[in-house]
Amino acid sequence: MTRRLAFLAAAFVAVLAMPVEAQKVADQQSRREALALYRTGQELMSSERFDKAVEAFSAAVAKDSLLTVAYYGLGQAYMNLQRFPSAIKAYKDCIEAMRSLHDLQQTNQFDADKQRDDQIRELRDVLQAAKGARAPTVMALEQQLRDLQNLRTKIAGPFNPPAEVLLALGSAHFRNGDRDEAEAAWKSAIEANPKLGEAHNNLAVIYMQTDRLDAADEELKQAEKAGFRVNPQFKADLKQKRSAR
Repeated sequence: MTRRLAFLAAAFVAVLAMPVEAQKVADQQSRREALALYRTGQELMSSERFDKAVEAFSAAVAKDSLLTVAYYGLGQAYMNLQRFPSAIKAYKDCIEAMRSLHDLQQTNQFDADKQRDDQIRELRDVLQAAKGARAPTVMALEQQLRDLQNLRTKIAGPFNPPAEVLLALGSAHFRNGDRDEAEAAWKSAIEANPKLGEAHNNLAVIYMQTDRLDAADEELKQAEKAGFRVNPQFKADLKQKRSAR
C-alpha cells in the first residue's frame, strides 16, 4: 500500500479543478490505476486515516472521472473529517458521474458496460476483503454494489439518482447547517426508495425541529414500517411535544 501512496500527490491537485461535466471514458490503464487507488482509499478508511483516504479517492477520480464509487468514498472521508461542504460536492459529483454513465449507455453501451462491470468487480473484491469490518461500512459497500447493478437494468428510462447517495447528500447538508437542502435531498431519497427507513427517520428529525409534529410522527411510523430502529428517546420527545400542544 505504501508504494501506491507514493504517486497520490501529483494526481490529487489535478482533480480539485476538474469539472465533472468534462468526464470522459478513461483508457484501460488509467482505469486499472484508478481502481487500485480506490482500493487504497478503502484500506485507509478502514484504518481511519481519513485525510490520506481523501488523497487516494481524489487521485482515483483524477485517473477515471466516471469512477462513481471513489466519489462516494471521498464523500465519506470528508464527512469523517467534518469537511461538510467538500462532502456535499463529492456526493453531487458521484450523482453526476452516475448520470454520465447512464447517458453513455445510450450512445456507447460497450464502454458503459465495461466501466460499470469493472467497478462491480472491484466492489466485490473490496467486500470480500472487508469481512469483519464495521457493519455500516459493509452495508454502504453492499448498497453501492446494488446501485451499480441497478444502473444496468434502468437504461431505458430517465436517470434517477440512487436513494443511498441522496441520503448521504442530505446528511452532509444537515451537518453543514442547511436544513432546507437536507430536507429536499431526503425527500428525493424517499421518492427513489420509499422503504429507506433512515431517510424517513431523518425527515422526522427536521419536522420536529421545525414544529411540524404530525408530519414527524408520520415519518417515524414509515421509518419503523421499513424496519429502521428509531431511537426510543426521540419517540418519547416527539410524543411529549405533541401532547403539550
